[in-house]
Formats: sequence, C-alpha cells, structure tokens
Amino acid sequence: MFAGFDYGSSNCAIGVMDNEQQVSLLPLEQGKQYLPSTLYTHHSALVVDFVAKHLAGSSFDQDFKTERQALLNTIPRIKSDLDIQAGDDTLFIGREAISEYVQFPEEGYFVKSPKSFFGAVGLKQGQINFFEDIATAMILKIKQRAEQSLQESLTETVIGRPVNFQSVGGEESNQQALGILKRAAKRAGFKEVSFLYEPLAAGIDYETSLQQDQKVLVVDIGGGTSDCSFVQMGPSFRAKQCRDNDFLAHSGKRVGGNDLDIALSFHGLMPLLGLGTEFKSGLPLPNQPFWQACKINDVNLQSQFYSDAHHRELLTQLREVKEPGLFKRLIQLQQNKQGHQLVQQGEAAKIALSSANEFTTDLHFLDSELTQCLTLKDLALAVDDSISQIVGLAKQAIKEAGTTPDVIYLTGGSAQSPLIKAALQAHLGDITMLNGDHFGSVTAGLTKWAHKLYS
Repeated sequence: MFAGFDYGSSNCAIGVMDNEQQVSLLPLEQGKQYLPSTLYTHHSALVVDFVAKHLAGSSFDQDFKTERQALLNTIPRIKSDLDIQAGDDTLFIGREAISEYVQFPEEGYFVKSPKSFFGAVGLKQGQINFFEDIATAMILKIKQRAEQSLQESLTETVIGRPVNFQSVGGEESNQQALGILKRAAKRAGFKEVSFLYEPLAAGIDYETSLQQDQKVLVVDIGGGTSDCSFVQMGPSFRAKQCRDNDFLAHSGKRVGGNDLDIALSFHGLMPLLGLGTEFKSGLPLPNQPFWQACKINDVNLQSQFYSDAHHRELLTQLREVKEPGLFKRLIQLQQNKQGHQLVQQGEAAKIALSSANEFTTDLHFLDSELTQCLTLKDLALAVDDSISQIVGLAKQAIKEAGTTPDVIYLTGGSAQSPLIKAALQAHLGDITMLNGDHFGSVTAGLTKWAHKLYS
C-alpha cells in the first residue's frame, strides 16, 4: 500500500487514500494526525541500538553493524551505567519526547526538527550516519503506528522535500539530505521511495478543487524552510502524468518557522539572561553565547554552546559582568541544556501572536515565577529580516516565471502569521491570496502524487 509522508521540520504526518478515493490522514499519537518532529533518548548511542535491533535479520543488517560497530560496542556499558533493563523504553518521539525532555533536560539527548540538519555543510561521515539513524528511528516508529491504524503494511511512499535544504551548499547539500532520507525510509521498511517538492505537493492538493485553469504561486512556509513554486494548474493540467512543463519556477531557502521562534527568543527573552548588559569594564557582553543558545537548528553552534570548555568560559565571565543575577540564568540554561525549552516559549508566543496582541511566556524553569510579556511589536522587530527573505523568495519565483500569478496560495504552519501576509501583500500587490490547510495541504498532495505513481 502507498502513502504520502510529510517528514516535516515541525510536524510529521502520513496520508493514504480511503475507499472513496479521498485523502485520509492517519492518527499517529494520542489520536492526533500531526506528530511533533522531536526525538528524545537517554543516550545518543541508544538511537543506533534501536535501529540495529530493527534491522536484525534484514538485508541491511550486516552492512549497518559493520558501519556502526564501534558505537554498538559501547551499548552494554551505557545501559549498565544508566541502569537500563531489558524491555525498558529508551527512545521517544513526538509529544512523548517533549515530555521526557522537559522532565530530564540535563539527562539524555533531545533533538527537534532533525530534517533541518540533514543538508548541513561540513558534516563528517559519523554525523551523517547519526542523522540517518535518527531519521530511520523516527520514520520506523511513525510507519508502525500508521500500519497499526490501517491494519495493513505500507510499502511505497512519496516524501516531501524542500526546494533547498540549506541556504548554502547548493545541490550537494540537497543530495546529502535526500540520501539520508532515502536510506532511512528504506531501512524503515519502504520498498519504493520517491520525493516531491513540498510547495508542489500543497499546490496539487489545491488544484483538485479548481474549476478553471490558473497560474498559482504556492508559498509554503514550513518549520525549517520556506519554498515557492509557480505552477500552472487546473482541469487542463491535473490529469497529466508528467507535470515538468507546468512548473514554471521554484525558489527556496532555509528560513522558516523555527527561525522566527529563534529570533523572537533571542530578541525578546535573552535580555532576561543578560543579553544587552555590560562587563564591569563598561564593554558590552558579546551576543554570541546568547545566539548559540537559541540556535537550536545549528548542530555546530549547539555543540559549541554546550561544551565543557564553554561552561568554564561562562564561569570566568560571571566574575566580570555587571549583572551576575541575569548571567547566572544563562549558565543554568547551559548546564541543564534548556535551550529548547526557551525556544519553545518563543514558539508559543509566535503562535499566540498570530491572533492576539500580546502573550506572557512562562520561564519558571530558569527562575521561579519568571515571565516575560511579548507583544506583536516585539515579534515584528524580531522577525523582520526573516520575513524580508520570504518575500524575496516569492519575488524571485515570479521573476523567473516571467508572468504574474492569478492566485497566491499560502500553506505551512507559519503562513498564518498576519505579519507575513501583510508583507507579501505590500510587496506583491493586489493578487488574490488564499489560505490552504496550514498543516495538511502538503500531506494531502503527497498522497495524491503517490496515488499517481503507485496505484
């Protein structure tokens, strides 16, 4: 059986065609169709152990064990040190992962939006292997839950992909990320794996309802990337098996909802940890450690921030700052690995400010009763650069297409932001702007494309 698989930066979803040939999104966690793209485990090496157990006896078994042997040799000692017994759960995804992380932030390993790392420039082979294992573990668990709901095996899938996984790295980064995803999906049990641009998938879902042909600019603002596709759509086009000539232009960049969360956390919350204050000498504190703490989608910056050497550096700086009470909160966040918790509050504020003028964040994990009220103005100032980049992508797609769209079709979790809509309208003029299903459009389009390929 085939499925559309949205392995998103913010959420994951799986769709299948039901008996009436309509797309049905499957429940993946607590009856919900969207599962947060998060993973938590008691030790990073346990991800490899989880995958190795699944692959035992399969055609991938021997090669995988050979490539990961050094890590697999450490598993007995790690389990002994952590007092992990046979049958204990050691790996969690989705809301369970978030819950485990919030309870034990200083213990274990937590990752949000792993797809954001797959195209990173300069990854060593060991890092690529690790991200493959994270993707395999997540896809496997999600696939198993979908199959349990269906009572049927899933063997073919179309997975969504951004136009560009990274702002730098070009096609080499894209191929690296696609390789990680394809190998992971195959190890998780899919026999056939195809990819489709996420904005095209959202557009295909929209096209189903069209009664006349249109030139459509699809703007998909996801968690990790923003992508635009300029597509000819409608009754004259949707039955075609090959749509290459209908896709007039693509543009994409690694700037998305996660970047808005990070920017708001940095500008709006980090002053409570000392950002903008001074040393006793009168010199300003460097912005770098505050930015590293927030930049949860950059594996290198996160490694630097949480290193032992950096902890010693922060302790040395503590003796020299004018406001040690604030700076101690940054040290606590670094010690307890609470960067994700801080950015989660930034994300909560961003979501709330799509329909309200202010939101009070809860920062009790840093200091009892510590809160911060963030306003729509705070959000506008923090995300101005990111929104400018998104507008630039839309302009680029229109320029490359050489024509004006009849409709701008908005999809993706951050597309509901009134700031983004206002910016697009201000720069692109009086073009009809429609909202898709902000979370389900891509999955529905992937499922319909899978139907074309595999039915």
